[in-house]
Amino acid sequence: MPISRIAVGSPAEAGQADALKAALAEFISVLIFVFAGEGSGMAFNKLTDDGSSTPAGLVAAALAHALALFVAVSVGANISGGHVNPAVTFGAFVGGHITLVRSILYWIAQLLGSVVACLLLKFSTGGMTTSAFSLSSGVGAWNAVVFEIVMTFGLVYTVYATAVDPKKGNIGIIAPIAIGFIVGANILAGGAFDGASMNPAVSFGPAVVSWTWDNHWVYWLGPFIGSAIAAIVYEVFFIAPSTYEELPSADF
Repeated sequence: MPISRIAVGSPAEAGQADALKAALAEFISVLIFVFAGEGSGMAFNKLTDDGSSTPAGLVAAALAHALALFVAVSVGANISGGHVNPAVTFGAFVGGHITLVRSILYWIAQLLGSVVACLLLKFSTGGMTTSAFSLSSGVGAWNAVVFEIVMTFGLVYTVYATAVDPKKGNIGIIAPIAIGFIVGANILAGGAFDGASMNPAVSFGPAVVSWTWDNHWVYWLGPFIGSAIAAIVYEVFFIAPSTYEELPSADF
């Protein structure tokens, strides 16, 4: 059972060189991802007079996020595991693949990376707004929570199948692009309803810089629940106890 493998870790771990390097890699990967993803929406708004909520804007957002996440996961994979998402880190923690101490380091780095990316965007665009995630008309907070649970389940399940599973074999080669694809597809499905975050860090940076916190909790609760469900389902049903390996915490 994955719960039995959860590890808190030692406080000393937070000062270890490999943990700090991994946290720095997460900071850089999230910065790259959020700068490109959020920046694409700002660029589309500038070119179309705030037309990012149009069908074309949705497709552009999905494409930008898919491509940027593919790169962000790839560049961090050999250092931190390429989580690029607090919900993915939480899923790895629930599955016993990373300690709580290292998870906290990752979460801090991921949130800082998102905030710095949004500050850079605000400065480099001459003060344009970094729009926070919000619910569309007719979409309630709990509707959005369900959306985020389902979408993040799909994301973390994909992470487990292509990057975490010890039996993944050569499929691991396509993990970054598979992860990028599922995020892009989910944006096409849920973007028109709640923005399709699936990533608390992606929601946190714009919220901090624009200081907009309406329904912000949705973008934490949904992804963390979806992530935990995906981790437990995959660990229990598809990773047999006999195949468990002691994997380095920074490499899932």
